[in-house]
Order: sequence, then C-alpha cells, then structure tokens
Amino acid sequence: MDLTTEISTATDLHLVNAEDLESWTDMQPRRVRAWLETLGFSAKPGEVVLVPDTDGGLALAAIGRGTARDRVRQRFCAAGARAKLPARTYRLHHALAPLELEEEALGWCLAGYRFRRFRQSERPALASLIGPEALDTDRIKAIAAGEALTRDLINTPASHMGPQELEAAFLDLAAQHKAKTNVILGDDLLNQNLPLIHAVGRASTRSPRLLDMRWGEKGPRVTLVGKGVCFDTGGLNLKPGASMGLMKKDMGGAAAVMGLAHMIMAQGWQVQLRVLVPAVENAVSGNAMRPGDILISRKGLSVEVNNTDAEGRLVLADALALADEETPDILICMATLTGAARVALGPDVAPFFSTDPVLAQTLMQASEQVRDPIWQLPLHPAYEAMIEPGIADLDNAPSGGMAGAITAALFLNRFVEASPRFAHFDIYGHQPSAAPARPKGGAGQGARALFAALPSVLGL
Repeated sequence: MDLTTEISTATDLHLVNAEDLESWTDMQPRRVRAWLETLGFSAKPGEVVLVPDTDGGLALAAIGRGTARDRVRQRFCAAGARAKLPARTYRLHHALAPLELEEEALGWCLAGYRFRRFRQSERPALASLIGPEALDTDRIKAIAAGEALTRDLINTPASHMGPQELEAAFLDLAAQHKAKTNVILGDDLLNQNLPLIHAVGRASTRSPRLLDMRWGEKGPRVTLVGKGVCFDTGGLNLKPGASMGLMKKDMGGAAAVMGLAHMIMAQGWQVQLRVLVPAVENAVSGNAMRPGDILISRKGLSVEVNNTDAEGRLVLADALALADEETPDILICMATLTGAARVALGPDVAPFFSTDPVLAQTLMQASEQVRDPIWQLPLHPAYEAMIEPGIADLDNAPSGGMAGAITAALFLNRFVEASPRFAHFDIYGHQPSAAPARPKGGAGQGARALFAALPSVLGL
C-alpha cells in the first residue's frame, strides 16, 4: 500500500455502498449534494465521482461499491477506480467491516500492479492511499508483494524464465529473507535419487533442477511444493500450437508457493518453512522420455508413462516423496496440473484435495472470507484403479479422459504417506480477461486462502 506522512495534503476518498447512497449523500454539504445529483452518481461498482471545491480544486472523491449482490459477484469492487483517480494522495473514509476494509485495501494495492519488464514507456503515475489505523498495512503489503511476485514470474516468457532463471528468482527470495538454499542440478538428480525430475527435464538444453529453501528454526513444520515446469511442449506427445500458447505459465505452482512463502516470511511466522520447486523444461530431443517408458520414482513406485504431456505429476511425485520423508505438520502442493480442473470449475475457482477434514474446512472458510475462491474435490477411493495400469504400479495418464483432476490428485497422494495434513491445489494461474485488481495475465490462486487458514490450523 502506498503510504504517506503528509496527511494534511490528502484528499478525502469515500467508499459508498449503493444501499447507503441516500444516507451518505444527506450528510454532505448542499453544494456537494447538488454536484452528485447533477452527475447522477449511483455508486455502481467502481464508479468514480470527483467533487470540486469552490476554487476549482478537488474537494473529495467517492467510489461506488454497488449493491450487496454486486459485492458477492465481484471482488475488489473499488479497485478498478484507482486508475481513474487523479494521481494524488487520499485519506480513506468508510463504514466497512474489517474484512471488507482489508479486501478493498488489498484490491487498491493489487490494482497498482503492472508487468512492465518489456515495455519502454514510463509507468503511469497512480493515486496513493493513507491506510486507516484499523488496518494492518504491513500484512496487506506482504500479501500484495507475494501476489506481485507470483504474477511477475508467470508473466515472464519462457525465453527469460527457464529453470536457471527460476532458480535465480528463488535464490533472490531466499536472500531477501535470509533463508538457506540448496540446488540439485542435472545428473546430480539421479545421484540423489530424484529420477522423475531428471527424466522430465533431461531432453532440454536447460538442465533440470530441484530448488530447496529452508527458513525458520522453531514452530510447526510447513512444506510447500510447487510445480516448476517453465515450458511444457508436451514432450513427444507434442501439444498442438493452440495449447502451447500459455505454457509459460506451467510454472504457476512454483510461482504461487514462492508468493505464499514471501507472505509467511515477511510476516515472521514462527514456523519451520521449507519450499521445494522441481524446475524443468519439458522438451523434445533424442533422449526425451517416451510413451510406454517405465520410470522408477524416488519412493520406489514404478510409473508407466502413457503420455509425456502428463509430466507435472512426475516431477511433483519425487518432490513430494522427498518432502514427506521429514513428516512435516502440513504439506501443501500447488500446480497448474490438469485441463480437467478448468473444465470442472473454470479459470476463477481452484479445486483442491486434502487428506485432512479440518484443514479442508478451514480452507473453505478462509477462502470465503478473503475472497480467494477455491473448492474441495474428493480423493475418491473408487478411482484408484484408474491409475493402476497393471504393467507398473502407477499410470501417469489414465485412458478414458474422465475425472482427470481427481486421478491426478490420487496419483500425487500415493507419494505422501507420513505427513498428517496434505493438500493439493490444481490452479490455473492465469486471468483470461481483465477484472478489478486482476489484469489479464498471471494470477495467484489459493495462496491468500492458505495464508488466512494456516495460522488457525497450526495454532499460531
């Protein structure tokens, strides 16, 4: 959040619900009421009205938040107005409940995000806001910075965000928070028993690697695992061109856990945090894995590769097995894993799967509170047979095309045995069209719900 100490120069900014418009208008001076009537201000979501003073300056500004129905259907109602306001500092006036205030303040911050790495034009000036005393501005800024990191990583094209560049961003994050890191590179993956990560990434000229970060020495053990497939061609089961266009976002799970890790570390949680990112490029060359190959995982389970385009679950399997060996109190996996998840819930709602009912319930409650939409899907035991091909222990791509998100989650769950609380998120990581506080492009999903839910689950 943009903060300033020059409070005396700030312009009053009012957030107005449509149902409160009449009472709010009645409290304004007569000339303000006349101006509002002239302009027909109706407090629609994101509607802005600028009220001049007697000298032609700006007396106050107001942003509409719409009706209660509008606010259910649309997140961050006021956020879209930031770009419409003159670039000056504002003092917020509101009658919002704490969670509503946090949502709008976060929306204000997120609305300032611009991905400008490849743009030569100057960044446009934006309005600044003085955070109300009732608001934990440090927390809001940590969340916004985590989301900005996630968006930046996803938005960066694969030419500039391969495994090596993702490693550099990972190390930068660790250095920022004085975390310890370890990187296992190339053939060392085989030497350290991470064969699936190696198999997926070995065909690329950009070496596969496992990124490992540790932070904190006391408290519950929290491990985050994120899929870092920096570009997914589909391998020998080559994707059609139309399906390859967004594959720079196939490291969205890695971006999401890195953003969440920043939130946790910036807020100084008393936890033992570990972040694991298998960073690879699924490419084609003479040594690419083939359909029909059988791979032996870190856990010893054999996997028949029936589709080289189902590579995300392979790299995650080794990383999850490694994480599970330490029996963390909570193990979270995030990945842009299946198209089936998007068919089921669309791009805006991220399905998740969990072995722990308390964690799942707390996540659902937190999701509603912080307006980060997620939805639990079942680890349906009857579908276990679908991932057992007969020739090997597991099938990475069951035939039939049914229940694809569930069978992928069941596959990953086979590599988690010791961890008492496990959750897997099948995110999209992309905003298809611009919305308030969410420009088209890379997007975090599930991280804010996790950030809100984990303190309760962990007893922090």
